[in-house]
Amino acid sequence: MKNVVVSRLQLPLQDEIDTEIVERKGTGHPDYISDAVSEEASRQLSLYYLKEFGHVLHHNLDKTLLVGGQANPRFGGGEVLHPIYIIISGRAITEVNTEDGKVLVPVGTIVIEAAKRWLRENLPHLDTDKDVVVDYKIGRGSADLVGVFELGKTVPLANDTSVGVGYAPFSTLEKVVYNVERKLNSKETKSKIKALGEDIKVMGLRLGNKIKLTVAAAIVSSEVRDAGEYMAVKEEVKEVVEGVAREFAPNHDIEVYVNTADEPSKGIYYITVTGTSSEQGDDGMTGRGNRVNGLITPMRPMSMEAAAGKNPVSHVGKLYNVMANRIAQKVVEEVPESKEVYVELLSQIGRPITDPLVATIRVKGELTPTLEKRVKEIVDEMLDTIPQLTKEIIEGKVQLF
Repeated sequence: MKNVVVSRLQLPLQDEIDTEIVERKGTGHPDYISDAVSEEASRQLSLYYLKEFGHVLHHNLDKTLLVGGQANPRFGGGEVLHPIYIIISGRAITEVNTEDGKVLVPVGTIVIEAAKRWLRENLPHLDTDKDVVVDYKIGRGSADLVGVFELGKTVPLANDTSVGVGYAPFSTLEKVVYNVERKLNSKETKSKIKALGEDIKVMGLRLGNKIKLTVAAAIVSSEVRDAGEYMAVKEEVKEVVEGVAREFAPNHDIEVYVNTADEPSKGIYYITVTGTSSEQGDDGMTGRGNRVNGLITPMRPMSMEAAAGKNPVSHVGKLYNVMANRIAQKVVEEVPESKEVYVELLSQIGRPITDPLVATIRVKGELTPTLEKRVKEIVDEMLDTIPQLTKEIIEGKVQLF
């Protein structure tokens, strides 16, 4: 048995606390873009390493910075005046010594094309040739971490000492906030509301039985001819949000607010040329957005790690946060007595990633010997699957933000 500590959760159920705040930043938000670019660069570099050398070599590309541009949106059109600037920063193996000599890795080409591909596929109103500049500043990995990485090719060794956290299940408000953004950014909704951009942020507040949702939704200027059409789009967005909220919180009072900074009397509306506020001075950075469960939850345990862009083989800042959430979910599903579960996984640099220094599992409910034994068995089983998680991440099958 690994070092697993099971204890009773000394907190009320999340749905029972008086006040709750939950946030999600959507696809076109500058922080989401930064996370996505970091992760796609890491994923494509990992695929290259695998193909050419048979192993995912050491890299961390978790320091992407997005500097907002400048645009001139207007009803019926507009233009980007100064492009968005994205710089992907971090460390990577840029050359490999083989039996045939030194092989250079085209890191710059790989990460720039990865970033532009993601932008093209996810921000349809952004012209990646004119509206954005993608740059990189990537150096070699530090020798000590590279050495640890190489030593752990069979069972990878943790390349950091950090904590991964997770919990389950989602509260009612968490379900609402997450699903509102996913619905608004879905193909189904975009086909009906063509003016709706990708930069959508949802802030949820629950006061007892009342839920207040504040939605910031970028509207594409070329798709609305005047203020009247803009206001009609806002109303459509509001109706979609209310529908999702009623589905996931049928017993709550719902209030929805959309683009509350608008001031029609002064001609101020949230319109964008590209569908993202990145065009107009709003900056972004890897790790400042959603946690690996897709939410920002200040009233729950949260990791400060930027999971996106970290190497998927040995970086516990990525792996342990994903695994902590998976463990919590599995315990809730397989141990019915556990009404709510919090998980913390603490790594120790140089230790096998399947064997954390400690795994703490806090369970809401009566802590019986049978429950404790079953929880420990689940944790043991799940920790042994961490190396398989690497493959899922490289294949793009794991949510990280």
